[in-house]
Amino acid sequence: MAQDAGNGLVSRRSTHGVDETVARLKGLLAAKGVTLFAVVDHSGEAAKAGLAMPNTKLLIFGNPVGGTPVMLAAPSIAIDLPLKILVWEDAEGGAWLSWNSPEYLRQRHGVPEEFVKVLAAPEALAAKAAE
Repeated sequence: MAQDAGNGLVSRRSTHGVDETVARLKGLLAAKGVTLFAVVDHSGEAAKAGLAMPNTKLLIFGNPVGGTPVMLAAPSIAIDLPLKILVWEDAEGGAWLSWNSPEYLRQRHGVPEEFVKVLAAPEALAAKAAE
């Protein structure tokens, strides 16, 4: 079950490790024809700098057909698009997925209700990847 931190951030525990969860997300995105723009390997970059960090990766993804109308209706949302899911490891070694709630994004940018479905994509993807 997803947990809302009350600050617009929603998290869900994965039944897989970080790397497997990332692989599952990549597969889901590809199957849906959603563009994966980048995977930012925060922990990998930290290691290159000689720093230790739990496994942490940010997936940045979207679909211009869905995202462009949202940005036309509420231009400031471009700061939060493309959509993102953070996959991270907690202190006990468990993997979590975190994303911005669609309601938070809607309120933050004044997005018309008709576009909330586009902003809800991370929740559905996270649920599927975490099982």
